[in-house]
Parts: sequence; C-alpha cells; structure tokens
Amino acid sequence: MRLTADDIFLTVDWPDGARTRHALQWLRDNDPAGFHPDTQERVFDLLSVPEDLTLAEVQAEPEAIRLRWADGTETRLARDWLRAAGRAARHSTLPPVLPESWAADFAERLPRHAGSAVLTDDDALAAWMTDLARWGIALLEDVPTELGALEAVCRRIAHLRETNFGVTFEVRSEPQPINLAYTPIALPLHTDLPNQEMPPGFQFLHTLINSASGGESLFADGLRMAEALRRDAPAHYAILRDVAIPFRFHDGGHDIRYRRPVIREDERGEPVEVNWNAHLADSFDMEPEVTAAYYPAYRAFMALTRDPAYRIALKTKPGELIGFNNRRTLHGRTAFDPASGTRHLRGCYVDWTDLISRLRMLAVKTARSG
Repeated sequence: MRLTADDIFLTVDWPDGARTRHALQWLRDNDPAGFHPDTQERVFDLLSVPEDLTLAEVQAEPEAIRLRWADGTETRLARDWLRAAGRAARHSTLPPVLPESWAADFAERLPRHAGSAVLTDDDALAAWMTDLARWGIALLEDVPTELGALEAVCRRIAHLRETNFGVTFEVRSEPQPINLAYTPIALPLHTDLPNQEMPPGFQFLHTLINSASGGESLFADGLRMAEALRRDAPAHYAILRDVAIPFRFHDGGHDIRYRRPVIREDERGEPVEVNWNAHLADSFDMEPEVTAAYYPAYRAFMALTRDPAYRIALKTKPGELIGFNNRRTLHGRTAFDPASGTRHLRGCYVDWTDLISRLRMLAVKTARSG
C-alpha cells in the first residue's frame, strides 16, 4: 500500500491496484472520535480546525490508516471503511433495491404475498417490501376485511403519514365529495398529493367491499413512461424534468399548494419519481415562451398515460391490499355504478424514507442471524 499526501488530498494506492483519493477536510470531518459513541451523531466542530489542514505523518497499520495532523491530533480510519467510502460514497443514499420498470404485461407477474405471513414474519415482510421497492407495486392477499387491519399491516413497516385527509381515508362514493376519488366517476391515472411539500411515498389501499359494477383499479409505471419519453422525445423529457409546475388542493378548510417538476432524477441521472395529477395541476404560470414549449411535452406524457401498453387493470377482491409507490406508480379506476352495489376501499400512506429504512434494518437483522 502506498500513501501520498499533498496540501489538499490523501491518495491511497491499494495492494490490488485500486486508487482512491480523499480530501483532507473530509478525512478530518470523518474522524471516528468526532462522533458520539451512543447516538453516532457528529459532535466534531469543523470550524475548530483550520481550512488549510496539514498532515504531519501518514502510516498504514494492519487494520487502519493512521493520520497525524500538524496540531498533534491523530485520526485512525479503518481500512475497509476508507476503501468502501472512496468507492461508493456518492451512492450511499440509494435504496438497497433499485427500481425496475414495467409495462402492461406485468399484470401476469404482479407480485402477490400472504397477508397473514407479513403480519407475523419479518422475512415475509421483507419480501413484500422488496417487491414494493423494486417494482413500485405489490399485492397482499387474505387481509381481514375489518377496520384496523390496514393499519396493522402498514404499521409493520412504519408509522402512518397523516395528511389533510386524515391518518386513514375511505375511498367510496359520497354525497358531497371533496375529492374526485370520493365519486363514482372514472379517475384518470395520477399520483396523489403533488400539491404537498413532500407527497406521500407509498400508498396502501385495502378492499373491504367491491360488489358494484365497474370500478376496476388501474395502475401504470411512471418510470417506464418517463424512459419512453426520454428515448423518443428527449426535449419533452428535459422540460418535464427541469420546469416545476404549480399544484393545488383547496376545500372549505385547506388551500395547499406546491410547485414541482413532473419528473425527478436521482444522482445516477435516472428517473425515479413521476408526479402526475392533471386534476390537481393549477393554472400554469410560467413565462409565455416556457408555457408554449411546455404544453407539447405535457400532452406527450398525458398521451402515454392513456396508452394501454403501459397499463394494468384489476378488480380487487375483498381482503386484498395493494401497495404502490405514490411518487412513481400512477393509479386510477374505471367508473362504477353505486346503484349496482358497494365499492369501499380503505387507504393510508407511509413515507418512502421510512419504508426504505425498515427494509435496510430487516436486511441487517437477517445478516446478523445468518
């Protein structure tokens, strides 16, 4: 191993031929001694050291690399940690399961899991959540059709996200609806609550009764549509990624507004979120030239949401609970006739970061027990 330091970087040439480079400020800021031993939160004050740090000595030890700074302070960094940090630090926020997109033929392989197992077995819970993270949608079967069953399942993941619709919400036809979901009319494909500062990450819908004529649930993968737009109309893709548009929900007690782009990419430059809700989009207020360029792209994406090549439809049965990534998987329904029977689904939200955190911790538990 060869260690080379200058005024800005420490360069490590590893025995296998790999090379990593680390800023001196970063090395000092990540000294293990600068973190609280119990909470693992940083207690080191970066302004307590000069900006122009100087290394007095660098030495390779069997399990660590020892750095002695000009002020006499020593830092020991584990070799394995430093090597991994140099290789993958910028990807540390990616989820443990990366998304894979799908189209209409996914209906034949929609992941299905046993609700009773998810309620009692962490391995079954992890399998269901892995499918939710990878595909953005997965279904549970044989969940009891009783109040509280939805919460019991979803609290196996994390706490529930409360919105202006409550901790849970009832999706059924109402005489004075405050949302189109509470009517019997057809709902075009959309994501929920893009008018919020942070739209809910995952939505869960538990079917209690579904005896009315019509009312099929519709789903489509926004990532697959974004990928198609990027491939076939890159200028349209770019403007939907780069220009934020206004969304708004308002009723007698709320006026909730936020601006966001339809498409968001991650640090790899890959689309990971689609925020699409034409009935909550407020009047576009960009400059006229931007608006004129925006509408063709907006219409192009809307046309993809109407294309059956991207859509799956299923009439969920009582006891089925479907979860989906609300910032990726668009959902809607066909119209139903409330005079022919009852359609009652119960819903709730769990934030994306909470679900991914739970999935990471289940992986740690499995690794320790294995």
